[in-house]
Amino acid sequence: MILGAVAVAAVAIVACTSGQQKQEPQGLVIEKQGVFSSGGRVTEPITGEYDPTQNWLDQERKGTTTHVDHANTFYQIPAVGTGNPIVFLHGYGQTRTGWQSTPDGREGWSDLFLKKGYPVFLVDQPRRGAAGATEEIVTDPGDVSGGKFKVGEQAWYTHFRIGRVAPERYEGSQFPEGDEAQRQFFCQMTPNTGNYDERLFGSVLSDVLADVQQMTGKKSIYVTHSQGGRVGWQTATENIAAIVAVEPGFAPQIGSEEYQKFLAAKVPMLFLFGDYIENGPEDIQSTGFWRMVLGQCREFAAQYNKDGGNAKVIYLPDEGIKGNSHFMFQEMNNSEIADLVEKWLKEHNL
Repeated sequence: MILGAVAVAAVAIVACTSGQQKQEPQGLVIEKQGVFSSGGRVTEPITGEYDPTQNWLDQERKGTTTHVDHANTFYQIPAVGTGNPIVFLHGYGQTRTGWQSTPDGREGWSDLFLKKGYPVFLVDQPRRGAAGATEEIVTDPGDVSGGKFKVGEQAWYTHFRIGRVAPERYEGSQFPEGDEAQRQFFCQMTPNTGNYDERLFGSVLSDVLADVQQMTGKKSIYVTHSQGGRVGWQTATENIAAIVAVEPGFAPQIGSEEYQKFLAAKVPMLFLFGDYIENGPEDIQSTGFWRMVLGQCREFAAQYNKDGGNAKVIYLPDEGIKGNSHFMFQEMNNSEIADLVEKWLKEHNL
């Protein structure tokens, strides 16, 4: 069910021109925008009878319930354009913010694709960001340690292939330069409020896609990133027009239930990988990890195509696009990569 949608009259949004990749101001007119929640559940009432005279003063909260484990989606529909809606799902430690801007203040993929005529739907998955309500507070050691948010910005920086050690960047890096850009990037990171549940999140994202289909009358282009890719494989296929997986946490295992459902639904897929994988530092464990992920996605695509599906893996350096990290959609050439995605979408009449 769609809750709390907010519509606005045409709003002019002017492209930001700051940063190292200068962009000319270009008007963007939004016909409608709003926020809605999808999926989730209501907790069982706490034992006892609710006392309206005490309400929140009753520390036991007897008789009360809570809506939990839903997704929260912010959407914008452009005044001009006929493209399929794009549902953007963030990766681990991220929220929809990563699609909305760049660390150096340029346009993010949400604005870039709006200008290309695609409605955009930006999701915060359950137990994250604006969808943080949950019944069991996180105990996952990946998020907390001793009751505190587990620190690790330097580790993520290396793992994401931005550079060897922050604030250094790899030679030729497309990641925005400067202390402020790095601060903005690190400030995007946020913990889960509850434990990670891939199947639950996939079920809720299925509800998101169903709501988007109801609103627009079209199936969605499902753009996932990193850990969001794993949630993507747990999502139902009936409202998916195509998947664009940006460095996902692996592809479905060949022959698996997930593999078969996407093959049966004939969902076309595009996989995107940045730089510093095949040419990454040999002594950093993450280099081997990303090579393994890239190789597994290539094997998946080869078999998917052999079995009658449609999948393509793009390793950006093979296209002459170099210097990108795990966050290619936020980097200085993010518009060039968006154009590459749009070209693939147009080839599939989306």
